[in-house]
Amino acid sequence: MQDIIADTNQQESKSANLANQLSAERMWSMNEKELNFEEWQKTIPEMIRSEKFWSLIAYQKALYLYDLLWLDTKIWMKDDRGQTLSKQIIGSADSVCSNIEEGFGRGYGKQYLQFYNYSLGSARETKGRIYRAKAFFSRDTLYRWLRLASEVVALILTEINRQKGR
Repeated sequence: MQDIIADTNQQESKSANLANQLSAERMWSMNEKELNFEEWQKTIPEMIRSEKFWSLIAYQKALYLYDLLWLDTKIWMKDDRGQTLSKQIIGSADSVCSNIEEGFGRGYGKQYLQFYNYSLGSARETKGRIYRAKAFFSRDTLYRWLRLASEVVALILTEINRQKGR
């Protein structure tokens, strides 16, 4: 039994090390200079780009915002208030993408539209959280993230209206 536990722990450790290494490599490529949207798109693995939800620009912009926020909030972890805000803003930004992904997994119809509405709510929440976390952003960064979050909201609204018209 101990051998099985030791083997499992060793496998988990290897997986965690690999995940950390991959994460560090990706962050390094994004931190070298802030990637614009088109440059960032090229960093996304084919396994994600081949999914149907990737065809939605709203999804792509939401994932881009998530990645940018992930990198920015890393330094917030040194402050107790920043830790709380970081978890909340990353959670809401993640929810935008997750709900689009789940909606696509459900197919078309009422449930599909319902998950777009969840995603819209999360996008608006993310936008509000960006503003409330303004103490952690430079003025330029704050307005850049607010514009991107507003664009995500508008793109999701456009898709909701398009789906309602079907």
